[in-house]
Amino acid sequence: MPEDPLRGLPQLYADMENRYADIAAKIGLTCSGCPDNCCTSYFQHHTHVEWAYLWKGLMALPEKQLREIRSRAREYVEQSQAVLAEQRVPDLMCPLNEDGRCVLYAHRLMICRLHGVPNVFTLPNGILKEFPGCFRSQDRARAMTSQDAAPPRLDRTDFYRRLVEMEMNYLRSMANKPTKVRLTLAEMIHQGPPRTI
Repeated sequence: MPEDPLRGLPQLYADMENRYADIAAKIGLTCSGCPDNCCTSYFQHHTHVEWAYLWKGLMALPEKQLREIRSRAREYVEQSQAVLAEQRVPDLMCPLNEDGRCVLYAHRLMICRLHGVPNVFTLPNGILKEFPGCFRSQDRARAMTSQDAAPPRLDRTDFYRRLVEMEMNYLRSMANKPTKVRLTLAEMIHQGPPRTI
């Protein structure tokens, strides 16, 4: 029986959450009472394996709820295309958000898990990419810097490496070479699961 290409994702996600929690605690970052909502951020995702894992979670939902989510996803795609055509960045609520909560929290994707704290990653060519985190995170980092304390940053490099390995294993399970992924979460829902044949 072939190995499940999605098998390693829960552990990878747990490792991300633990590291995120560690960095957030060190800088005193909390989302409680935040006036912003990360679920309106315009993110594109890039792996078939996470796309498939998202759909694994979606398929476990009641049929009525899944229909409602897919309807919201279709509306999101239509609205975001109109906003992008005006050369603006969409600021729309994720179709998985219901009453302020993600209904697929356990199956949320990497970017959803790591957005917020200051983070870095090193490209294969050695170039370091740096991201300051959300506005609250930046405020906390400035406060630490003013007290001569270097704010910690989450290094995403190993997480990306592990995800790429899982993506390669997943692609090997596909009969035909798929196109590259550059989709919002709403587009992944609207299009259905990634095709494996």
